[in-house]
Amino acid sequence: MAMLELHDVKVRYGAIGALKGITVEVDEGEIVTLLGANGAGKTTTLRTISGQLRPYEGQIRFDGQRIDGMAAHQVVGLGIGHSPEGRRVFPRMSVLENLQMGAYRFGKARKEDLDRVFTLFPRLLERKTQDGGTLSGGEQQMLAIGRALMSRPRLLLLDEPSMGLAPLLVQQIFDIIGEINAQGTTVLLVEQNAAQALSIAHRGYVLETGSIVMSDGASSLLVDPRVKAAYLGEGAA
Repeated sequence: MAMLELHDVKVRYGAIGALKGITVEVDEGEIVTLLGANGAGKTTTLRTISGQLRPYEGQIRFDGQRIDGMAAHQVVGLGIGHSPEGRRVFPRMSVLENLQMGAYRFGKARKEDLDRVFTLFPRLLERKTQDGGTLSGGEQQMLAIGRALMSRPRLLLLDEPSMGLAPLLVQQIFDIIGEINAQGTTVLLVEQNAAQALSIAHRGYVLETGSIVMSDGASSLLVDPRVKAAYLGEGAA
């Protein structure tokens, strides 16, 4: 049984079908990536898993338990963390306070969790008294991921972690995602940088206008002519 299972999930925004019956599985210990252009349904998929949106058809199961009717805080309580698109740090709260907010399911932040985040992201330790809104884009991305880790997730949902970052920082972020996975956290990654995502993922799904059009091992997707033409900036020939 997969850790996470989406079966024939359909989501609408009003009359518009955002997800048109997608089926996705994530096994424990994997990094699985969702690829696709803007508007393909990637962010909608993560928001539906985390309880911010509800499907009108289909099922979502985590460890065999249905979660598609649960509120977002209940989903977090089961062990699913979400680092959202756009980072959404609390701008007038310090780095430390932002991280403490991520630990709300426990009542207060645990020292060992803070130590883990500061070990993964030493820059956050240097900035821990600084307001979140004063951080650079890369530092805010580190903070968003660190905040999600404070809930001790077994499954981490990452939405566009490299968006707007300089290439050197992109590599650093992906190295850290690999380290988080190596420490035992399963990752479902939404990312427009297909080459980077596939370089660390085990498997991938390609979304187009709310439908899954391809799924395969990451190494196979990297060399697939259709993926290369559409997402890697290479000709299909």
